[in-house]
Amino acid sequence: MDTQAILKRVEELLAPVLLNLGYELIERELVMESGRWILRLYVDREGGVTIDDCAAASHAVEDLLEVEEILPQGYNLEVSSPGINRPLRRRQDFEKFCGSKIKLKTLAPIDGRGNYKGTLERLEGDEIVMEVDGRHYRIPFDALAKARLEVEEIPPKAGSN
Repeated sequence: MDTQAILKRVEELLAPVLLNLGYELIERELVMESGRWILRLYVDREGGVTIDDCAAASHAVEDLLEVEEILPQGYNLEVSSPGINRPLRRRQDFEKFCGSKIKLKTLAPIDGRGNYKGTLERLEGDEIVMEVDGRHYRIPFDALAKARLEVEEIPPKAGSN
């Protein structure tokens, strides 16, 4: 099974439907867990999404997925918010979150390094420019495996439980 081809087709089919409802398809994943395929869709909209939004998005796409038969038999559909550590996948994601802390992984090491955690500075041409520990790195966009915002937890105030 070509997971990447399936995910591309899922995005082609569902992104316009979700956009018509006011949701943006942020990410899609197809994973095997406990012997069953799970299709996860992460959706967002201005002001964030609620549980009711996730349910509405799920209902809007489930029949289309069944009719198109692009997924393996016996799968579950999960729709959720991208969360605080949202994935960054598209060029516009990187443009929107310039100045933010991110974690990035490349498909293969570049100059011996494949994992980066630092500040997203900008998108310059076909490269993601980020600062990690005082050093600047230029990562080709087509070398990107995964990236996400890295929002660090705020420690509790002293004396609070």
